[in-house]
Amino acid sequence: MSMLKIKKGDTVKVIAGKDKDKEGKVLAVDKKEGRVIVEGVNMLTKHTKPSPANQNGGIVHQEGYIDASNVMYLHKGQATRIGIKMDGDKKVRYAKSTGEVID
Repeated sequence: MSMLKIKKGDTVKVIAGKDKDKEGKVLAVDKKEGRVIVEGVNMLTKHTKPSPANQNGGIVHQEGYIDASNVMYLHKGQATRIGIKMDGDKKVRYAKSTGEVID
């Protein structure tokens, strides 16, 4: 997989799949597989047995991974592609639509 430009904590918009047009914060990134977990997107139902951590067990709803190609970074409420450029001797991400540095 090529370098992922989405990082944990970014706000993204889903552009494909059953949760298209939903927005949320990135909770986790799997760089090796090229997948991300987005808050409130791709909700899965998991049945758990009682354990010391969860006394009752039961049905748990949690987010599942989605492919990183199905999300776009949100910059000032607008979905945009991300580029990388050198700022002095440091690599920085920038929004391609506006040219502004993200971080």
